[in-house]
Amino acid sequence: MSQIAGSGLGFTIITGLSGAGRSEVAKCFEDLGYFVIDNLPPALIEKMAELVSTPGSKVKQIALVVDVRGGEFFPELEKAIGELRERGIDFRILFLEASDRALVRRFEATRRRHPLASERVVDGIFQERQIMRTLREQSDVVLDTSDLNPHELRDKVKSLFAGVAPRSGIAINVITFGYKHGMPLDADMVIDCRVLPNPHWVDELRPLNGTNRKVRGYVLTAEGASEFLAKLRDLLAYLLPAYVKEGMHYLTIAVGCTGGKHRSVVIGDEIARFLQDKGFPSAVVHRDIERE
Repeated sequence: MSQIAGSGLGFTIITGLSGAGRSEVAKCFEDLGYFVIDNLPPALIEKMAELVSTPGSKVKQIALVVDVRGGEFFPELEKAIGELRERGIDFRILFLEASDRALVRRFEATRRRHPLASERVVDGIFQERQIMRTLREQSDVVLDTSDLNPHELRDKVKSLFAGVAPRSGIAINVITFGYKHGMPLDADMVIDCRVLPNPHWVDELRPLNGTNRKVRGYVLTAEGASEFLAKLRDLLAYLLPAYVKEGMHYLTIAVGCTGGKHRSVVIGDEIARFLQDKGFPSAVVHRDIERE
C-alpha cells in the first residue's frame, strides 16, 4: 500500500504521542524537501493527497502532522485513512512514541501542559495511548524516541525517508542495545547475542567497544560465533524476501547483549554488512555504545 521514500510519490502522515518528537521530525522532513503542514484537520488529508498525485503538480512530497491537538476532529483520522486506501492513494504513516518516563521528563523540562491532562501528565499520556492504539497498529513505521537526542532522531528519520528507493523494496534499520538499558520498543526482530563469550570479562577489552579491531576479533573468533552468524544469515536470507513479498517497507532489527557495548555492536555491524551485500540498504545505530 505505502510507497517508500524516493519512489516518486512522497505522502507521509506524521503522528504519535505528545512529547515524542513530532516537531523535530517535522523540521527534518522540511530539510529533506517535503512540504510540511502541521496540525492539519483529518478531513483535509484526502485533498492534500490529491494535490500530490495530480499530474503536473509541482508538490511531490508532503508530510502532514496530525495528532490529538485536533481535538474533536481527530476521530476523523481513521475514516480519512480508510478513504485513502479505498482510492488506492499511496501513503505511509510514521508513528512516534516514547516511554512514560521519557515523556514525563520532557514535559517537566519544557513546563508544557499535556493536551489531554487535567492535572497529572501521566494521566494524559495514558489516555493518549488508548486513543492512539489503533492508529499505531496501522502505522508503517513505529519509532521509539525514548533514548534519542534531537540529533540522533533526525539521523534516524533521514536514514528511513531520505535518498533513493532501495531496489529491494525495504529499508532496514539495525539498532544495537544493552538489555540492562531496556529493549527498543520499535524493534520488529530481536537478536540476542548473550550466547557469545563476553569481552567485558577480559581486562584489556573491557574499556573498548565493538568497533575496536581487538574486540571484533575476540567476538568473531570466539567458540560458536561462526555458527551463530551462519544461522543468522540463513534466517535473514529466508525472511527478508518474504517480508518484501508481504509488502513490508520498513524493518527494524534490534541486536542486544548485556551492556550494548561489545558483542551486539560487532554482530550488528556484521548483519548490516551482510544486508548490504544482499542488496538490502541498511543503517546502523549503536544506541548504548557509550553507556556504562
